[in-house]
Amino acid sequence: MVRLYIVSGMSGAGKSQALKIFEDFGFFCIDNMPIQVVLDFIGICLKNPNDKYKNIAISIDSRIWESLVYFEGLLIALKEKNIECKIIFFNASDLVLVRRYSETRHRHPLGESLLEGIMLERKVIDKIFKFADEVVDTTDINVIELKELIYVLIGGVCQYKEQYLNVFVLSFGYKYGVPSDADIIYDVRFLANPNYVRELKFKTGEDEAVKDYVEKQKEFKVFFNIFSELIGTTLPLYVKEGKSYLTIAIGCTGGKHRSVFTAIKLVEFLRNKKYKVKLAHRDIFVS
Repeated sequence: MVRLYIVSGMSGAGKSQALKIFEDFGFFCIDNMPIQVVLDFIGICLKNPNDKYKNIAISIDSRIWESLVYFEGLLIALKEKNIECKIIFFNASDLVLVRRYSETRHRHPLGESLLEGIMLERKVIDKIFKFADEVVDTTDINVIELKELIYVLIGGVCQYKEQYLNVFVLSFGYKYGVPSDADIIYDVRFLANPNYVRELKFKTGEDEAVKDYVEKQKEFKVFFNIFSELIGTTLPLYVKEGKSYLTIAIGCTGGKHRSVFTAIKLVEFLRNKKYKVKLAHRDIFVS
């Protein structure tokens, strides 16, 4: 089953930002889709076994104003095919729209003058506005509030809000340089190094012998309890502030033993908290 959201509204009212938010929430998004191809596109999504194509958000607005005469017919056809569709219309005061256009210096898609374009667009876009399930006035809200509002509107789609933060955990070796794209970097070189234990030197943090060696250190247990609690406390605050992607890098000297095992433990912890997490070991096979 496909769940479809149609994003529309006034130019400058936040449609593009809303579509980016839908994308952060795991939706397959297309901007400015011609009305005549929507049904064919939905048909392709229905046949695709990939869940990626089951939650869809498309933008339809005044840029295709000549095709808006077909909009009501599209809604009728979707209903006949039992395709659930919600229309979210984004609006703002004329004064705010003028200010936003003045700040970006973009040309309005309709009309030579800005006010003329806004007035014409309100008439044109009424073909969608009158069918809107939700009208979102962005006159006095910021991007973080917009993301929270959209989350509420689609709350029935996903079970866990934490799923909207994509976490990337990376182990690395300091001797090969610090990752430039990391949001959080933590150094675990204070732990005893398995590299100096003959039978562990050529193993990695993925091997049971190394895992046992690191985990049995009392310093590791104390550290990881504090570290995981800190990460678990701060990640919801990143979500609240609207962050969608977060990279946590954990480093040791060579990036083969301590950082690898700590990264694995952190990923287990975060997945138990229902976060979407990816793991990579940058330097584990560097000679």
